[in-house]
Amino acid sequence: MTLPLPLQEKLSNLANALIDQKRARVIVPAQDQSTGFWFGGGNMIESPEGELYVVGRYRNYGDSRTGIGAGERGLELAIFQSSDQGDSFEKVLKWSKADLNVGKTPVLSIEGSALRWTDQGVELLVSTEKDNIGYPKEVEGFLKPGTGVWTIDSLKADSVENLKKAPVTPFLSSEEPNWLHVKDPFVYSNPQSESTVFCCTHPFNWASSNTAFVENDGTVVSDFFARGMSWDVAMTRGTALLDVPMVGAFEEIDATLVFYDGGECVRDLDQHKEAVVRPRGYSCEELGGLAFFSDGDLSQIHRLSRYFPSFISPYGTGCSRYVDVLATSRGLFATWQQSQEDLSQPLVMNFLSNAEVESILS
Repeated sequence: MTLPLPLQEKLSNLANALIDQKRARVIVPAQDQSTGFWFGGGNMIESPEGELYVVGRYRNYGDSRTGIGAGERGLELAIFQSSDQGDSFEKVLKWSKADLNVGKTPVLSIEGSALRWTDQGVELLVSTEKDNIGYPKEVEGFLKPGTGVWTIDSLKADSVENLKKAPVTPFLSSEEPNWLHVKDPFVYSNPQSESTVFCCTHPFNWASSNTAFVENDGTVVSDFFARGMSWDVAMTRGTALLDVPMVGAFEEIDATLVFYDGGECVRDLDQHKEAVVRPRGYSCEELGGLAFFSDGDLSQIHRLSRYFPSFISPYGTGCSRYVDVLATSRGLFATWQQSQEDLSQPLVMNFLSNAEVESILS
């Protein structure tokens, strides 16, 4: 079911107030203030005591293929903690590539991650590029020398602090060429059901970036959110779902926002010198998109970013990606990876109080 245009406009207004590029502040800087240095690709959770935890990975400029695990690129996974409602964050845990090795598949690069609470404590999902996995026989020639395959692993513990001692166990992998690489997990928790793990998939030839989710029996559903028709025709990578607070005009409407990263191409596009200049040609580095669905129906996702991206950094390359939103008793925390003037991409955060949300949706 779609929604009337005035309600769709309110959804866009809420998302734009939340992903406010100018109001956002840096909470985790990259390891260097220059191109190729990032921190992000994770999420935020809140403990029963009100402590905030943020997970993400440091991505440094460089080649992940410089020896097994020796190169820079996806260098370190880290968890930060805030005991003052997000005013400051302190690093409490970290993992190197070697720390995340599984068996005889050493990690080449650390990618996206996600934390979620469980009945037994906490689970950390982390995606990595691994060596020694190989491609299926029918497409094995497409595996570039020195590169690996992306899979997702799990670490479980009774507390965040004890995750450091938790074993790394396989969670999700694929041998289907059309979604051979699985990475960048994120978690959606609906009050009426168990939490669901979503992820990004790539085909064997890296021609596109797509969204999938994992059913309780382990089945991967990869065809529910089609790529767009214009600026997001090559990339439609979901990063977060947010149930719209049922206040104001949405008091009796069950709607969920879908934040995603999009792009026209997975390679840099050459732009016509006399045509409209677009950030990176809407290519290579992702820009932020927005969609929604109603009544929990994932099969009917409606784009609000139909022709152009919704979220573009006013700085650097324009890149704005890996949006995550945490709903708390005080309001909504949004974090995302945002390009800066120096071309680094730190993790930034913005907060909307319940009063602000209700005013926007009224």
